[in-house]
Amino acid sequence: MALPAESLQSLQQIDLLQGLRAAEQEVVAQAARRCRVEQEASFFQQGDPAVFLYVLLKGRVKLTQLTPEGQEVILRFIAPGEMFGGIAALGDASYPTTAEASKDCLALAWDGQTMTHLMERYPRIALNALKRLAARLQEVQDRYRELATERVERRVARTFLRLIRQAGVKQEGGVLIDLTLSRQDLAEMSGTTLFTVSRLLSRWEREGLIESKRKRVLVCRPHALVAIAEDLPANSPPKEPSEP
Repeated sequence: MALPAESLQSLQQIDLLQGLRAAEQEVVAQAARRCRVEQEASFFQQGDPAVFLYVLLKGRVKLTQLTPEGQEVILRFIAPGEMFGGIAALGDASYPTTAEASKDCLALAWDGQTMTHLMERYPRIALNALKRLAARLQEVQDRYRELATERVERRVARTFLRLIRQAGVKQEGGVLIDLTLSRQDLAEMSGTTLFTVSRLLSRWEREGLIESKRKRVLVCRPHALVAIAEDLPANSPPKEPSEP
């Protein structure tokens, strides 16, 4: 099935296809299925057989995981151009997470066998996938280190900075985290309690670091969060925050 022009134009933004010529990108995209998932529906559930590798074209996807106690934990958010469900390309396995559409989504989906053939034909795809999986592993290791060694305020600040990278939208007055997140969600992502997060965010609002806007958060002073995350003295110039 032919892809619409707008989808073809977005191929240059897809991490998995970086380094391929435009004609090669189109061949790879034409081998995929187009998958539309409505808000709050799922691409796959934790424990489902890993059948498809996905690349998001439009929307936002939330990756979550259930703990043995049945608690849902948010792991990360997927932005357009990013890959998810990559374990499907590695053979017989099940998805370790649930992928839920936070907004109406459009994605490309390749079954594992098709993606294996494409990787053999275009080794650059395999290299790109390996880089993305390695980056995700590094992110998990960083979060484990934060939980083991850092005080709560630094962990919450780092959580906000990750959310800015994953779903930040520049606006007048700061960077809007374009996601509907409860304080309980933020507590779980930071490895702390709802009480602690509520107290900390209320203080940050009083200090003008953040502002709550219609169930979303506007980060008014990203540099201040960088200073907290890096544990810099108040009078030290913080590093530039990553572009959303």
